[in-house]
Amino acid sequence: MRKKIILDTDPGIDDAMAILFAQAHPDIDLVGITTVYGNATIENGTRNALYLKEKFNFSCDVAKGTAKPIQRPPVGATVVVHGETGFGDIHSSEPKHACADPRPAYQYIIDTVKANPGEITLVTVGPLTNIALALDAAPEITSLVKEVVVMGGAFGMNGHRGNVTPYAEANIHDDPHAADKVFTADWPVVIVGLDVTEESFFSAGYIDDLKAEGGKVGEFIWDVSRYYLRFYANKLGLEGCHVHDPSAIAYVIKPELFTLREGPIRVVTDGPAEGLTLQKFDGRRHQTDDWAEMPEQKVGIAVNDKELLALYRDSIINFSKQFG
Repeated sequence: MRKKIILDTDPGIDDAMAILFAQAHPDIDLVGITTVYGNATIENGTRNALYLKEKFNFSCDVAKGTAKPIQRPPVGATVVVHGETGFGDIHSSEPKHACADPRPAYQYIIDTVKANPGEITLVTVGPLTNIALALDAAPEITSLVKEVVVMGGAFGMNGHRGNVTPYAEANIHDDPHAADKVFTADWPVVIVGLDVTEESFFSAGYIDDLKAEGGKVGEFIWDVSRYYLRFYANKLGLEGCHVHDPSAIAYVIKPELFTLREGPIRVVTDGPAEGLTLQKFDGRRHQTDDWAEMPEQKVGIAVNDKELLALYRDSIINFSKQFG
């Protein structure tokens, strides 16, 4: 049976890679895309999602989400990584036919989950604000969602700690209050964070091969990645990019690619460690313990990167065949 997902995203270059992966793989039914601020403004991100829907004939809904965090001041779009409008050197045109659902993203999530009880996996690859707003408006959805899969956070495994501060990953840092609300809610959460996403790598040659073999889809991924790869080369000295957002889709398709660790999770919401994600996993009892009554959640700590890269490549190449 195909896995129904709502993909909550801030498109975003690696978001585009993840969106196309979700659309491409036959085991996933991409029911809806909900947009959120982050890599781009909410206006640019929503236009980017609609652009992809129209360009690659998606049947899924697109719902526009919130433009700011629930509490902290906005940090602004990540222009240095994703460009002025989110897609690097590509400036998506206004869609001619595709249009956004009239409901705000949080309401779209609530309505869709209630219409498909136990069937929807929420996959989030941006700040978690839309999900937190849905929880606030309808806390009962925790018993109706199949699973929440989050690309975000960093727990210090494999030497990976943070990418926007020494200890915070960007999606969590953008709205730590929302992340803490989502991670401590009574539903199953799997976090695919920097601990595993920075263990997989799309080399420049890998993306060149996608362009050569992946038709229209591979050419778009190559085009949209030019700005992203310049950032990686100039700022990090790498010839390629880490596999951030697509890793969350890979988990939904093939969870056995990942090794997971269980335990309750909290997020630091202010101060110099704002956005730091912490998991209690040793089972010890403490006199003061703000983790003790929280639900056990799962964190990715290892990944089969070679199989993940093969899965992505094969999915994109097979998907591209429908475009001639």
